Amino acid sequence: MRLRLIVCEIFYREICDAVSRSPHTVDVEFLPKGLHDIGSGPMLDRLQTAVDGVDASRYETLLLGYGLCNNGIAGLRARALPIVIPRAHDCIALFMGSRNRYLDYFNANPGVYFKTSGWIERGSEAGELRQISIMNRIGLDRTFEDLVAKYGEDNARFLWDQIYDTTRNYSRLTYIEMGVGPDERFEREMRGEAERRGWTFEKIPGDMRLLRRLVEGPWNDEDFLTLEPGQRVRATYDETIISGGE
Repeated sequence: MRLRLIVCEIFYREICDAVSRSPHTVDVEFLPKGLHDIGSGPMLDRLQTAVDGVDASRYETLLLGYGLCNNGIAGLRARALPIVIPRAHDCIALFMGSRNRYLDYFNANPGVYFKTSGWIERGSEAGELRQISIMNRIGLDRTFEDLVAKYGEDNARFLWDQIYDTTRNYSRLTYIEMGVGPDERFEREMRGEAERRGWTFEKIPGDMRLLRRLVEGPWNDEDFLTLEPGQRVRATYDETIISGGE
């Protein structure tokens, strides 16, 4: 079976590992991290363009490596190929192997900030998406140094604490170890970041199960939506997360 996978680059190491083990031929297109930051409408446009650009004559099925992501895939239409999509709210459920494990951990650990190797390697990169992100458009992506230069240190500190520090409600940094990194460098970096912020650090094992099943199958209805040609993704706002409809 020949498959086409469109996936966020935040999964780069994990997807490369999973594809190397798949019994199928999987052609991968990585899209830049941060599509969910530009708004659901522009994100949908980017994904639909990628879907529409696939040569349907070469593949049997199209795979999508995204969760619902702030409704960023809501409205996505399958064209000539069926599209298989994980039932997940966002990427953390995919890193943790199931949406139930993610929700259990999140509910037991309020104020948690997750990191993986992809967020460390690619999460801070600038570029075109940053320029059109919601935070940039409303002027909230400035650094503390930017504020100091414009307003002075005292005023900058007040503005940073009250408006710009988007991590002020977090108290825990959880590093999800996926087992595909070269060494312990990512863990060391995250331990250091947690210490600098005064947060609790925890490392938990990730689970490649959903990502491997995405590129291998079978795609059961409990964990995956199979969108038939002509159908669109709909957000269900219940435990199924997404459904297909006209």
